[in-house]
Amino acid sequence: MAAEPLLKIENLVKHFHVRLGAFGERAATVHALDDVSLDIVEGETLSLVGESGCGKSTTGFTILNLHRATSGKVLYKGQDLTALDEKRMRRFRRDLQIVFQDPYSTLNPRMTVGEASGEPILFHNLAPKAELEAKVAALLTDVGLPPRFASRYPHELSGGQRQRVAIARALACQPKFIVCDEAISALDVSIQAQIINLLLDLQEKYRLTYLFIAHDLAVVRHISTRVGVMYLGRLAELASRDALFETPLHPYTKALLSAVPETDPEHERSRKRQILEGDVPSPLAPPSGCRFHTRCPIAMEVCRRVVPKWKEARPGHLVACHAVNGE
Repeated sequence: MAAEPLLKIENLVKHFHVRLGAFGERAATVHALDDVSLDIVEGETLSLVGESGCGKSTTGFTILNLHRATSGKVLYKGQDLTALDEKRMRRFRRDLQIVFQDPYSTLNPRMTVGEASGEPILFHNLAPKAELEAKVAALLTDVGLPPRFASRYPHELSGGQRQRVAIARALACQPKFIVCDEAISALDVSIQAQIINLLLDLQEKYRLTYLFIAHDLAVVRHISTRVGVMYLGRLAELASRDALFETPLHPYTKALLSAVPETDPEHERSRKRQILEGDVPSPLAPPSGCRFHTRCPIAMEVCRRVVPKWKEARPGHLVACHAVNGE
């Protein structure tokens, strides 16, 4: 891995201020992200997993400054993106792109595939209009679509084809980093495999770096270089793909992995699953100490009072757990 990360996220916090009650009479704060720190290395795929509402997508959006951070830093090429206004942030938009979960809602139904794919090129002045058609044709070819699709509209495409257009649109700016926010979860399983293979091919061809947000651990195991596990706005564990799947340390990670079905029917019937008790607490009022202690099978008294430190338990394997870190 490179000595210097492409992106360095330091103590990132994102809180949303909301109004509750029938008439909005009560103010409250949603603790979407609290003290998230991680490095993203050039050329890798860092995946984030966890239950719905754990802060995976908010992390991606805040890194890209689509959500303004409450506090913390996102360093890209030495520049703190959280300190930039939208005008100054615009020069970094070329390098930092996103592919959303539902391409049908993000593609303009009144724009053809060619217009949608070419719009970023014109916006960032990456090519003259005379060359736009050739650039769009090359983009569509890169994502596995024939150039003739440039004249089609989103409603004329299948879900998989629309997602390929969304990927082409992200590639148009020649980015360094792409957030894939549940980019395959709305697709059929057979199409998911095609899109995953496409993302891997594009990564190798263009030296792309991905933040891959997903809930399907089988897909995550296939595509990832490293995996981070989130719970209620905090990172619980971060390790290489093999280390996390073969020797998980955090009890929450163990519970997540135990829910993944085995391909061997006999082993699936005989293995013991770790089933978590209770529901995920509300981010409006997260528990004190370790946020997982209300459902943790090995919780201690210190877990209820003290936030566990984010520490390296093994080389390259970080975890926030009192029991693992011997606190």
